[in-house]
Amino acid sequence: MTARYLILLPGNEDAWEALTQEQRDAVYARHDEFGAGLRANGHKVLGGAELTHSREAKVVRADAHGKVMVSDGPFAEIVEQLTGYYDVETDDLDDLLRLVALVAGPDHAAAGMGAVEVRRVPTAEERVS
Repeated sequence: MTARYLILLPGNEDAWEALTQEQRDAVYARHDEFGAGLRANGHKVLGGAELTHSREAKVVRADAHGKVMVSDGPFAEIVEQLTGYYDVETDDLDDLLRLVALVAGPDHAAAGMGAVEVRRVPTAEERVS
């Protein structure tokens, strides 16, 4: 059965910024390999992107009275932030997880990135029930 998954890429943004361009290029090459593997194995990439540093984030929240506030910076004060994602549709989760191991490998860890999280997106039918 075909399902949609988000592949979430958390990481230590300061560690990433401290890398040399050569080290970053090695990580990007791993992601290129991952993308090629997805396409070659019939997984459909619906989207994805690298995200800017969380210091550029805006947080929008409303209080109990509906007053909306916009603030700068990440929502959570933690070392690891969401640094990118892939949106993939597949009927072979096992193969998808095998390919995700490419981006969760040693280059990823050396770049200060955390464990890669794969989460299924609920179908419209599941959201209504």
